[in-house]
Amino acid sequence: MSNMYAIKDHSFENQLFINRIVIAFIIIILLTSGLIARLIYLQIVGNAHYSSLAKDNSIKIVPLVPARGIIYDRKGRVLAENTPSYSLEIIPEQIKDMDDILLRLQKLLDISNEEIEQFQKLRKRQKRFASTPLLLSMTDEELAKFAVVRPYFLGVDIHTQLVRHYPYSDLTAHVVGYVGRINETELKELPIAEYRGSSHIGKLGVENSYENELHGKTGYAEIETNVQARLLNTLNEVNPDPGTNLYLTLDIDLQKTAYEALAGFNGAVVAIDIATGGVLVFVSRPGFDPNPFVVGISNDTYQALQSSENQPLYNRALRGLYPPGSTVKPFVALAGLEYGAINPEQKLYCPGYYQLPGVSHKYRDWKKGGHGSVDLNQALTESCDVYFYRLASMLGIDNMYNFLQKFGFGEKTGIDLMGEKSGLLPSREWKLDKKNQAWYPGETLITGIGQGYLQVTPLQLARATATLANKGKVVTPFLVGNIVNSQGSHQRTGANNNDIPLNQDNINTVINGMINVIHSEHGTAKGINRNISYQIAGKTGTAQVTGIKQGAKYNENNIDFKFRDHALFVSFAPANAPKIAVAVVVENGGHGGSVAAPIAGQVIKQFLQDYHEN
Repeated sequence: MSNMYAIKDHSFENQLFINRIVIAFIIIILLTSGLIARLIYLQIVGNAHYSSLAKDNSIKIVPLVPARGIIYDRKGRVLAENTPSYSLEIIPEQIKDMDDILLRLQKLLDISNEEIEQFQKLRKRQKRFASTPLLLSMTDEELAKFAVVRPYFLGVDIHTQLVRHYPYSDLTAHVVGYVGRINETELKELPIAEYRGSSHIGKLGVENSYENELHGKTGYAEIETNVQARLLNTLNEVNPDPGTNLYLTLDIDLQKTAYEALAGFNGAVVAIDIATGGVLVFVSRPGFDPNPFVVGISNDTYQALQSSENQPLYNRALRGLYPPGSTVKPFVALAGLEYGAINPEQKLYCPGYYQLPGVSHKYRDWKKGGHGSVDLNQALTESCDVYFYRLASMLGIDNMYNFLQKFGFGEKTGIDLMGEKSGLLPSREWKLDKKNQAWYPGETLITGIGQGYLQVTPLQLARATATLANKGKVVTPFLVGNIVNSQGSHQRTGANNNDIPLNQDNINTVINGMINVIHSEHGTAKGINRNISYQIAGKTGTAQVTGIKQGAKYNENNIDFKFRDHALFVSFAPANAPKIAVAVVVENGGHGGSVAAPIAGQVIKQFLQDYHEN
């Protein structure tokens, strides 16, 4: 009863109430301060950042891809162009049953499973409202088939785009090259701004080496979009700068002549304009069709190219390594004259073999029974091996190395293509470093006739021959002769290297011997001197692919084709005022005079005929 009438402490309760009000007020003040601070940050401090984000939600920068530059030959004939191509594309959000649509299209247009898989991967990386390609480079038959049933395929349509095309196909594959889709590795290395929107890049040849010039400068458009990123309106546009057009020094008519002349064999032909270094012919056979690489070559087709015994993807002119055989003899002969090891009238006896003092091994001549006593001119004319065994022994490997190096053996030529090989010019130091062995006298002998460790590319042979024809003036071979863009034209020439100081009488002596190779009745390439009004200077060569045991006889009819000797020929013409130098390598061709020389003869004849007509 007493608890019901207990006296309340009003003072305590009032203080408790006031304390609660104060705490609530402090909390309200803190929350309000935080809100004000956040508003200040958003409106003032973070204004630029969030304005930019808001703008990005409404304005998109869309890249405008430039048209790739055109590649022409020296006479303005198109070697690489951009042609309209039709693609079948699908907008996924407009398709109710994607599997059904794909199945119907596959039956109608014979679309491969590989193309279906590629489409499925691509559409997963894009917005549902974006048009996604299913079939590229549609044929006229495919276009006609789809046109008939087009109303029954809502969300499927045909689009036009520019696709790279190579009208000369395998004829120029190794020199012009091709473009292909940009892969992930390349994407990381390319400048993002310039390649945003681009799907292809040069992979090989001139397309690869001159990618920066051919690609052009990417433009852009400012596009207004909604929150779903749909395009609403174009606000501003900066047009792209098209890629630079390139005019090569290559002559497609000569290229075709050389390529067809090689028919039946694998090999390479390189021809150089002696005055400038411009490459007139750059053939590697077999070639391949580069056009499938542009739109995406099938795995089966690519594997077939890769596994082929003929290696069509291998650029023999630029990267093929071959023993030069007797084509090195003019340079060894010139070295002998320059170093005073021999004189032009000096005769050396050839019994059909050569032996080092105190050694039983016989280094054989190609002519059984030998050539008898021969001077330098006769040794070049008839390609006497024994003469050059003796001369190599007199010179020694050190002098031969130093002299041949001046003509570019063992070094890259510096041509404006990627992937060139430097060949191999052996020396004492090289063998000690690579094989940890001393140099033997017998290795000097076989180097003197272009065998052993010595290896050259067809391009190196052509350049060395051009240098000899130039009487010591060295030029760097090049392919792009004229660069044309919106600012005008820029003419290119090959870089001049340090000229080789040579005795002109010695050069003339060697050149006279090379003229006799073609125009003497004993010349090893006399078969190409018919029906011409000028003189050709040249040298045949035969390079062993497999070794022959001492005392054994080489008979190509008893040897598998792939083990037969390579046939080589180097030449320039006209001999008295050289304009073109040609090097030919015919794999397993056997004889330089009968197989390789006629190919060079055709190229020279056509070039000089065109030269005089123009």
